[in-house]
Amino acid sequence: MPHPVINLDQLTPQDMPPQYAPTGAAAERFAPRIAMIGELIGMRALGCNLTVLAPGKRAFPFHNHRVNEEVFIVVQGCGTIRIGAASYPLRQGDIVACPAGGQETAHQIINTGEGELRYLALSTNQSPEVVEFPDSGKYATLLLDAGGGANTLPQRTVGHIGQSVDYWEGE
Repeated sequence: MPHPVINLDQLTPQDMPPQYAPTGAAAERFAPRIAMIGELIGMRALGCNLTVLAPGKRAFPFHNHRVNEEVFIVVQGCGTIRIGAASYPLRQGDIVACPAGGQETAHQIINTGEGELRYLALSTNQSPEVVEFPDSGKYATLLLDAGGGANTLPQRTVGHIGQSVDYWEGE
């Protein structure tokens, strides 16, 4: 059993693994550094990480989850969160709920401050998951390994909403 206690000062946020890191023009806007916490302290049904953003950066595209819900807790810095059609300022101590749902629950955190923005991200770990990206008209389906939690991602499919292949194609 992992040790159930860890302090934020013990974490070393890392760039995203190359297979998930932004490329091209997206790399100029998106640059999260993440320290995975959940599995380190033995969480199973919840995921938890510390996300760190440099000024002007975003962690992920504007998106909504159809299955899992998230909560964000700002531990340092300031920024903005987009939720649906609205934007809200963020500062240290703020707690933000992002329930599962349609595009009205889509969210994105942006560091609009002058220093680092650090926040805890907690989420349920239900699988399969469907994520929509309203700005780009894409969707993703995620199938997590039953025993691996949020850090294991054996299958991810990304496509454009409204486009699909025929069920019998290739059979």
